Amino acid sequence: MIPSSSLLRLHETIRSCKSCGLHATRTQAVPGVGPCPADLMIVGEAPGFNEDRQGEPFVGAAGKLLDTLLARIGLSRADVYITNVLKCRPPMNRDPMPNEAEACSPYLSQQLDLIKPKAVLILGRHALERLMPGQGSISRIHGSLIKRGDVAYIPLYHPAAALHNGSLVADLERDFDQVKRYLDQLLAPPPPPVPVAASKQESEQLRLL
Repeated sequence: MIPSSSLLRLHETIRSCKSCGLHATRTQAVPGVGPCPADLMIVGEAPGFNEDRQGEPFVGAAGKLLDTLLARIGLSRADVYITNVLKCRPPMNRDPMPNEAEACSPYLSQQLDLIKPKAVLILGRHALERLMPGQGSISRIHGSLIKRGDVAYIPLYHPAAALHNGSLVADLERDFDQVKRYLDQLLAPPPPPVPVAASKQESEQLRLL
């Protein structure tokens, strides 16, 4: 499925954005990639070195781990829309600044409106702080499901964190297994309608016929 024209226009707007100082140090902005609409949307923190060069999110080592985790639950990049809270790489991969996240916030809101996901995977503490402020630390709530309206948000450790701390890989694998169970429930077709029993009067009339 190709992205909608509205999403493509939004991507072009992001690529030319100069709303914060990051435009001066980026190679290019990284809007996002994937189908529109999509049942599953993934939101990370910010582009890194490889993403800044290639213009696509999660193409480095963290992206390879993400691909492996998606394959674990029967999905690929072609099935999901992937983006970040920040659309431009912070210098030296430093943490996002509040004003930078604020400048990008309208873009993320528009992406959520256009993609219309049923579930959103929130990767890392910075994405969690932006999308689910006040929910608690990522170490406490990772793998849980938080419903907001018709959308289920699932905070997870960022794959890059698991590359630095190998013990988190097992947590990510368990959490993705849980994501699969959530998705199976969220995307299950509705049960067939229960046939309405005929009223007593109708039954009497049928017997008379």
